[in-house]
Amino acid sequence: MARSSPRLDAPLGRGTTRPRTTSRDRFGRFTEWVARAMGTPTFLLILSLFCILWIVWNTLGPDELRFDDAALGFTALTLMLSLQASYAAPLILLAQNRQDDRDRVQIEQDRQRAERNLADTEYLAREIVALRLALEERNSQVVTRDVLRHELKALLAELDDSDIDSAPTDQTTSSHPRTGPIKTRSPRPRA
Repeated sequence: MARSSPRLDAPLGRGTTRPRTTSRDRFGRFTEWVARAMGTPTFLLILSLFCILWIVWNTLGPDELRFDDAALGFTALTLMLSLQASYAAPLILLAQNRQDDRDRVQIEQDRQRAERNLADTEYLAREIVALRLALEERNSQVVTRDVLRHELKALLAELDDSDIDSAPTDQTTSSHPRTGPIKTRSPRPRA
């Protein structure tokens, strides 16, 4: 019987569940948890209390309930602490390796971000320089009112001179300061 693949356009029914995705990195997260837990004052306090209780129980407790002899140097306690240390060291190293990998990725992302920021900054600097040059060019071409008036008056005078030279005798040209040259006909003599 063929198993039908779940449809993505329809919601899951009541009896169906999504398959659980197991994390392949669960052990790595566990090692980081162990490394974080072992570096806390709580862990040191609990371990110290455990050792004190062990020693007190095996020294002051009833002889029939003692399980680690003080005369032998608390061999079981030594073995337990050695076992804990032998597992703790590799777990801490694994956690450090994972942290180094994350740091490497973070450094690469920071480098790429810095490159983008540098490129953006250089682009903006070029744009600012282009705007500054355009403004300087525009400012150098700005004509003030006085300069424009002077130029227009010079042009009007030039036009007046050229009109007087080329004007027929029956027409006279006068210059008006605002409208420029005005051509008028001279009156005809009456008989």
